[in-house]
Amino acid sequence: MFLIGIVPLLSSCGYNTMVQKEEAIAAQWAQVQSVYQRRADLIPNLVNTVKGYAEFEKSTLTQVTEARSKATSINIDPNKLDEASLKKFQAAQDELKGALSRLLVVVEQYPQLKANQNFLELQAQLEGTENRIAVERMKFNDLTRDYNAYIRKFPQVIVARLFGFREKPYFEAATGAEKAPEVKF
Repeated sequence: MFLIGIVPLLSSCGYNTMVQKEEAIAAQWAQVQSVYQRRADLIPNLVNTVKGYAEFEKSTLTQVTEARSKATSINIDPNKLDEASLKKFQAAQDELKGALSRLLVVVEQYPQLKANQNFLELQAQLEGTENRIAVERMKFNDLTRDYNAYIRKFPQVIVARLFGFREKPYFEAATGAEKAPEVKF
């Protein structure tokens, strides 16, 4: 008898909507990881193409390879996504992005490499992937904002606390991103 009375109460309190919104965040998190994986998959081809040009700085290639290894070793279960784990994931991805940037700066010293069709295609794919990463992170943040706002509203806040629904973290800009890079000619 008690159960019959509580089922309609739970169905109108937003529990199902919370589950649906949390699942949407998990699906979007998988998409975010997918585009980061795409970037990681492009890197060995890029590194091998660059290695073909003899005098290249080995330390830069090593940094890229190590940063890729670190970035791909961090896997986060979307159900355990919290601020600390997201920051750790984001820091590893930012380190990889920095290593790739250094690689592309050093490449500027090798005109033959810059003219290599394979390298140009990989560079274009990498740029496209960076754009995809930005789009998927934005979608993740939009879904997270919607979910976080929903579980903080009344009466959902009561049900959220009762069933353990917690706020999810957002992707944030890397430290120092608010400063424009200095360009020297």
